[in-house]
Amino acid sequence: MDQAWKKQSINIRPGTVIQGKWHRNRYVIKRRLGQGAIGTVYLCEWNGQYGALKISDKATSMTVEVNVLKSLEKVQGSRLGPSLLDVDDWEVSSSSKCSFYVMEYLEGEPLSRFISRHGHEWTSVFMLQLLDDLKQLHQAGWVFGDFKSDNLIVLPHPPKVRWIDVGGTTQIGRAIKEYTEFYDRGYWGLGSRKAEPSYDLFALVMVFLNIYYPKRFEKGANPKATLLKKLNDVGQLRNYRECLKKALLGGYQSSDEMRHDLLNAMNAAKHKGRSGRRRRSIHDAGSPLIEGGGIILTALFYYLSSLILP
Repeated sequence: MDQAWKKQSINIRPGTVIQGKWHRNRYVIKRRLGQGAIGTVYLCEWNGQYGALKISDKATSMTVEVNVLKSLEKVQGSRLGPSLLDVDDWEVSSSSKCSFYVMEYLEGEPLSRFISRHGHEWTSVFMLQLLDDLKQLHQAGWVFGDFKSDNLIVLPHPPKVRWIDVGGTTQIGRAIKEYTEFYDRGYWGLGSRKAEPSYDLFALVMVFLNIYYPKRFEKGANPKATLLKKLNDVGQLRNYRECLKKALLGGYQSSDEMRHDLLNAMNAAKHKGRSGRRRRSIHDAGSPLIEGGGIILTALFYYLSSLILP
């Protein structure tokens, strides 16, 4: 069963004021942002600023998520998840209580929409950024787990991918606690659900495949053959095909290994561009794919910018 569909729905009307039992902060609910396996996330306002408030009746699970966010904040030089602003309880009635926490509200656009609007040369930029983020996460002892397009957002100035939900984050060595079938290697019969770096790297490839197959696809009688054919059919990913294939098949033990191969593939694309192969038609699209030098220069500029800026 797709674990992402085991949802706990808490419906709160816009305009409702949630006041914390312990810290007494008052949050005005604006609208619902999303709903997951553990709880529901709302856009809220307090003291003239916005935040993302997640609320659930699963106190233990919420405590785990809060601890994950606190752990990620301790990773030096990296913003792996939203900043944690408040943790409290809401007494709905004398006999009913919910746990909630408030995160910074990250306003951006979905990864697929950004790439569609700004060009497919951004694919390698965001792959590099995500691999660097995963390196920091894995070194801190965690695996993202429920790594999917819905949990990523692109912020502007400069464009950078940020994670907006760390609810599936699992300590390395344990069983993945939350997953979505399309991104789960266990579903495709290509590995276990043990929390290890290679689990996230498989999901990373599926995130980018989802861009080119927005309606996703069934695994068929031979899931491995299905995945490899789908990857092979995407012209926009041909420069990185071998790297992505290796990640799907569990060939990488760390994000550093995959990052190294990706940079080599980008460098090879640059040399192809210098030899005159600068443009080629995009599979299933009418616009040209910018290859070679354009890709590598754009990627390196924004990749370096993402390392400098928080």
